[in-house]
Amino acid sequence: MSSETEKKINLLDLDREGLASFFKKIGEKPYRVTQIMKWIYHRSIVDFDQMTDISKKTRDHLKTIATMDMPQVEKEQLSRDGTRKWLLRMDDNAVVEMVFIPTDDRGTLCVSTQVGCKLGCAFCATARLGFQRNLSAAEIISQVWLARACLEKTDNVNVGITNVVLMGMGEPLLNFQNTIAATNLMMDDLAFKLSKRRVTISTSGIVPEIYRLKEHTDVSLAVSLHAPDNQIRNKIMPVNKQYPIEELIPACKNYIAGSTHRTITWEYVLIAGINDSPEHAKKLIKLIKGVPSKINLIPFNSFHGCGMKEPTAKTVDRFAEVIYKSGLTVTVRKSRGDDIDAACGQLAAKND
Repeated sequence: MSSETEKKINLLDLDREGLASFFKKIGEKPYRVTQIMKWIYHRSIVDFDQMTDISKKTRDHLKTIATMDMPQVEKEQLSRDGTRKWLLRMDDNAVVEMVFIPTDDRGTLCVSTQVGCKLGCAFCATARLGFQRNLSAAEIISQVWLARACLEKTDNVNVGITNVVLMGMGEPLLNFQNTIAATNLMMDDLAFKLSKRRVTISTSGIVPEIYRLKEHTDVSLAVSLHAPDNQIRNKIMPVNKQYPIEELIPACKNYIAGSTHRTITWEYVLIAGINDSPEHAKKLIKLIKGVPSKINLIPFNSFHGCGMKEPTAKTVDRFAEVIYKSGLTVTVRKSRGDDIDAACGQLAAKND
């Protein structure tokens, strides 16, 4: 990027409040916020010259101080089950992946919040990349914009984006400010108009930021638990040594406190011989007792060099049955996109 471009503010980095502050600072009227957001998010226009209800003088001024730059779609892959994965390249050549998972009545987009990840979870391919940097709010929200644009050009897509999960590469709560700005835009009526129940932040359990999260948003929260005790979780999720289960559970309770209908979704990757026995299921039930919960069981998706094995279908069914009989809501996530390395835990931003 040129030094001139670097000095410009990327309007995609700004949610409605941020845009209002920006336009006030440059002496523009508040209604510019509505105009700009509708052009970008409702009409998919990111060229100032095409924003015809804005005066030419104002457009020319904006071109000198602002931009709407977004990543480039480097590669698209289509799974046999309809899952789509895109490789995105940033201005600094960093790459991330996003995944779209369609069903009959739902289209879930899984977006990334960091380039790589520093948490080192043993079952996740992204951990092998290490951590490079946070994504900007623009780079996060651009994934939704780009995915929608790609899907609109595709003839055989039956459903668009109905849900967004920040569950791709990276830990969203370690990129807190940019994550909040992006989720604000996902839910804003002037942007993507998604319900707060259809936007989910998934965290590995950054306890202080879970408490902080409640002060800024009330999106759905999914927590990567993956073990019923500290001993197992320490082995597969190093973050547990800093924020152990006895601190994590109260933070999650606090996030949904005061609501009669909200729940925590507990993500639980079943790894053969490590955390997949009926005894583990019983310990999990006891652990989350009293927390309004949904349990999402995810059979481990193998990747090269991981050294761990996928559970058998019988093992998964047996684990789920124990949970179900306890009265808790449990689902088993069907592996999607594994033939293109787009399944849960497989994102590694490979550019073959």
